[in-house]
Amino acid sequence: MNRELLVEGDPHQTRLAVLEAGRLVEFFVERHRGRGLAGNIYKGRVRRVLPGMRAAFVDLGLERDGYLYLEEMEGAGSGAPGEDGRRSSGGIARRGGEVLVQIAREGLADKGPRVTTEITLPGRYLVLTPLAGRLGISRRIEDPDERTRLRTMALELCGDALEEAGCIVRTAAAGAPAEDLAREYEVLADLWREIEGRVAAYAAPALIHQEEELAVRVIRDHFGEEFGALLVDGSDAYRVIRHYLGRVQPELLTRLERSRRGLFDRYRIDDGVDAALEPKAPLPSGGHLVINQTEALVAIDVNSGRDVGAVGGEGSFRDTVLRTNLEAVAEAVRQIRLRDLSGILVIDLIDMEHEEDRRRVFERLEAELRKDRARKRVLEISEFGLVQLTRQRRRENLERALTGPCPTCRGRGRIKSVATICLELRRTCLAHAGRGCRQVAVRVHPAVLDGLKGSESDVLDGMQGAFDVPILLRADPDLHREHFVVTEIEGS
Repeated sequence: MNRELLVEGDPHQTRLAVLEAGRLVEFFVERHRGRGLAGNIYKGRVRRVLPGMRAAFVDLGLERDGYLYLEEMEGAGSGAPGEDGRRSSGGIARRGGEVLVQIAREGLADKGPRVTTEITLPGRYLVLTPLAGRLGISRRIEDPDERTRLRTMALELCGDALEEAGCIVRTAAAGAPAEDLAREYEVLADLWREIEGRVAAYAAPALIHQEEELAVRVIRDHFGEEFGALLVDGSDAYRVIRHYLGRVQPELLTRLERSRRGLFDRYRIDDGVDAALEPKAPLPSGGHLVINQTEALVAIDVNSGRDVGAVGGEGSFRDTVLRTNLEAVAEAVRQIRLRDLSGILVIDLIDMEHEEDRRRVFERLEAELRKDRARKRVLEISEFGLVQLTRQRRRENLERALTGPCPTCRGRGRIKSVATICLELRRTCLAHAGRGCRQVAVRVHPAVLDGLKGSESDVLDGMQGAFDVPILLRADPDLHREHFVVTEIEGS
């Protein structure tokens, strides 16, 4: 499949788009004044310990404290080694204790970041685990001979230090020469030595190490031989990317191209991003997905829409359902990647009566999910036609990154109907009846006034009949549609 990576950098933000066969499948954005925190390493101080929740809140010097599971404090302190060779938490699990942590997951609007004591330093081929003496090989590397080769190389790299530090071999290392892995291991080991020096020199709370900027992170984690081109719009971004590739992947420099201005416009990236902020996503045959993000989970509903199939009995209906569901799982995975949806996700497919159809749809879903680099787990299609999966979250999803709560609906996503507002106005006006005023003045939103004079005119007639004085209605476009003002005008 033809894949391209587009980069647009300007003085305010960096944006990256991944295209597969010309379609937008992933999008990344980072504002320079609001750079992400995931991957940063902090020397923190424990502010609160909650034994009942088996967690602690760690002061990182940020607006919100980090959330740390107490189980991870094992091996994070400065106490003497225990019988298992790991350092005990010692005085760490108490208020005021110092701890070295890394942000594993960005915080949300009302929650601080999730932090971990399992420090990792990622490179292109390896992830150094300086506080954990273990070796790991990416599960995506399936060839047993290659796994054996990489494990042998990793053991040689870690050597006698394996009791203290280890590494994880990433998917990109498959087929990579031993000298490339050795060079990167030394770079990561040098970086860790610098971090250790800062830990000793800085007082908590303090930022010890900041993760690479967005362009480098995405190229490090995503860009490889399967990409046909890397197009960059922006001189600073081009310089940073060229320097990084020249240092770690010089063989890919031939695919780097400096683009003229307007790169994202030519590929209509903004149109794709705008569409990804909508709750509906169209399917090729006329159906669509409805995507709803809630606090607990993300629900993706599959609708056949106008694709009702040809008239012709059960066979044509079955074919329509199967075609729609096959399209739906492919588009659902694209939307999950593009919107960076995470946590618990539920896809509500159109019911399929035949086991063979369910198997085909699930196989298509698994094939599409293999394109996604995030950690995930998926369950078989249930008897209710539901697919449940979980997906790793490390940063804000697209909606949170680019949007904010609506001031009109106050983040609900919906506002009260005109009929509901008219009836609320009626109750308020009836409460003013019989007070001896000369007039009642009512200011409402223009849409509500139209309703009172149209579909809800019987409500207005009832209000008029309950008063012995006139009701003066006036439209006020500056009012929120749900708000109205009732003023009594006293008699002379």
